[in-house]
Amino acid sequence: MNDRIRVPEVRVVDEDGGQLGVMETRDAVRLARERGLDLVEVAPNAAPPVCRVIDFGKYQYEAKKKANEAKKKQVIITVKEVKFRPGTDEHDYDFKMKHARDWLQDGDKVKATIFFRGREITHRELGTQMLQRLEKDLLDVGEVEARPRMEGNQMFLIFAPKKHKSATKPDGAAKPATPPAATTSTNGGGEKQAG
Repeated sequence: MNDRIRVPEVRVVDEDGGQLGVMETRDAVRLARERGLDLVEVAPNAAPPVCRVIDFGKYQYEAKKKANEAKKKQVIITVKEVKFRPGTDEHDYDFKMKHARDWLQDGDKVKATIFFRGREITHRELGTQMLQRLEKDLLDVGEVEARPRMEGNQMFLIFAPKKHKSATKPDGAAKPATPPAATTSTNGGGEKQAG
């Protein structure tokens, strides 16, 4: 920037992006100062290096603003976990499955883990069956991101929320809800029975 540029010649671009050509560095710095701006090196590896005449404070502000907007647009996905045992009761399974469903609908990933203790590890098929059942139960809101696999004494499966396709399914589900309303209007025929 300005006097810190150590090359004898630079290619100069003005604040509007117009080419001013190749000139000596001291002349380019003088030109920038006459306009009340700064000479900033934007492409130091070019031959000759490219410098731009800009308001450096404004340039820094714009760069920081762009970085903040990019940060806001980032989607943060958390991974929630539900834990099972091979002998998990039906009610407990349903309770945990509903939590997993809610998390997937909220856009979070879900890790379903089955812990094996002692000799339970010899019955891995029970864990596989439970994870397959969970996969079927959550098929409408999530898709399997990582197939079931063992790590030590636990087996796990990772679900990711379905893409926007799931948003169209509730609309499709709402359409069949209208025919039952039509059947309730046929209850008027039920009034004939009462009469």
